[in-house]
Amino acid sequence: MDEWVDIWTSEGSPTGEKVLKSEAHRKGLFHPTVHLWIGNSKQELLLQQRALQKKTFPGKWDVSVAGHISAGDQPLATAVRECEEELGITIDTADLDLIAILRSEIKHSETLTDREFHHIYFTKLDLPLTAFTLQKEEVAQVKWFPISQFKVMQEQPEQHKEMIPFEKDYLLELYRYISLKE
Repeated sequence: MDEWVDIWTSEGSPTGEKVLKSEAHRKGLFHPTVHLWIGNSKQELLLQQRALQKKTFPGKWDVSVAGHISAGDQPLATAVRECEEELGITIDTADLDLIAILRSEIKHSETLTDREFHHIYFTKLDLPLTAFTLQKEEVAQVKWFPISQFKVMQEQPEQHKEMIPFEKDYLLELYRYISLKE
């Protein structure tokens, strides 16, 4: 679904301009997104397997919840909305911890470049997989992965092509946050 997104500078400041998400991707314009990591008390991370019809990384295991911040919207509200849409669960903004805001640039094709500032959040939920109602257009399935397994899969991307490889700085921030919460 195409939506309006705010455009940011390469340094991470809003420009005041908004364009359709498809245009931002086609032109490689920076825009804000949210990533929400869900952990549990068993030292596991909930990962979603992206739907096969997704334009980027179809069928790959990814962050628990992710989405574009619609023009004029706030990151926390977007994280709550995306969690409800993709996983069918309601969370409270008070339960979300901001890990970091990180710049990311990925050229998927000549007509699709993701230049984003990820607002990365974490929340803890002890829920069985049956508690989630998945948005089939976005999410094929979800699964709890032990954090130790996730780390190995990220350290050996050539052996774990089923995973989206995250950038080193991104992983360092995620692991730093998790280690503080253990």
